[in-house]
Amino acid sequence: MPGPLSPSAQKIQDLLNDAGHPIHVVEFSALTRTAAEAASVIGCEVGQIAKSVIFRTRDGNQPVLVVASGSNRVNEAAVARHLAGVLGGDRLAKADADFVRSRTGYPIGGVPPLGHEVPPLAVLFDRDLLEHGTVWAAAGTPNTVFPIAPGSLRDLIGATVETVT
Repeated sequence: MPGPLSPSAQKIQDLLNDAGHPIHVVEFSALTRTAAEAASVIGCEVGQIAKSVIFRTRDGNQPVLVVASGSNRVNEAAVARHLAGVLGGDRLAKADADFVRSRTGYPIGGVPPLGHEVPPLAVLFDRDLLEHGTVWAAAGTPNTVFPIAPGSLRDLIGATVETVT
């Protein structure tokens, strides 16, 4: 029988429970911090990994979340085009590890798509994730994930579906 979840993973489990999703966070002994590692450990396609990519606005220093398919590389310019109205003239920049941890509360490689310390200014959801029956998202640590239907994840995090590659 598995032991108790780490505090970060338990926070995500509690958020999923509170949202009415009968989903269980899974903790592995192996790392799942990259899409390739996660897919290998889980035994799924890389495209089924729902990776949470954090950007920041340059002037406002606000987080922007993109939940992307693990097989896709997020295009910063495409994201900025989709968010032009939301950004109000501000530009996107890459977020470093310190920014990601301070805004989300989680380390790179374990950032979940929900439960962030500072709510994202905007959330985009990679259209390609909708091609799968189940996707797997990080659950707060580099070795915890949870399975969820992509449409349920999109709705849970209030994301806008776009092509982000």
